[in-house]
Amino acid sequence: MTQPHETPRRARHLMDPNNPRTVRRSNDGMSLDTVQKWVLSALAAVTILHLSAGLIIAAVFVDDDRTSARVGLNILGGAFGIVAVAAARAIHGKSLVSTWLLLGLVPGAIGFWLTFH
Repeated sequence: MTQPHETPRRARHLMDPNNPRTVRRSNDGMSLDTVQKWVLSALAAVTILHLSAGLIIAAVFVDDDRTSARVGLNILGGAFGIVAVAAARAIHGKSLVSTWLLLGLVPGAIGFWLTFH
């Protein structure tokens, strides 16, 4: 007796072109817009904080007899720290006036400590 021609069973880990799997979308993750905002705000904040750190490093290496230049560079470093926090908040559409701006003063405080310690 002859058996009808049977198609071989495809292994489960292989794709079946006649029966593609459905794509499951979960709502657990963040939307593309949210991810873009986070990436942009992190990039902007880190870039501006690099400028702030550069000003503070410049203040450390200025001659000791030029105290006003050292103070000015540290103040600018702190101001750019505040700008970094404000830019990140602006990208997220938050109010610019917040207690989070105090976090921007940290580079300036570290700069004063490094310069005059």
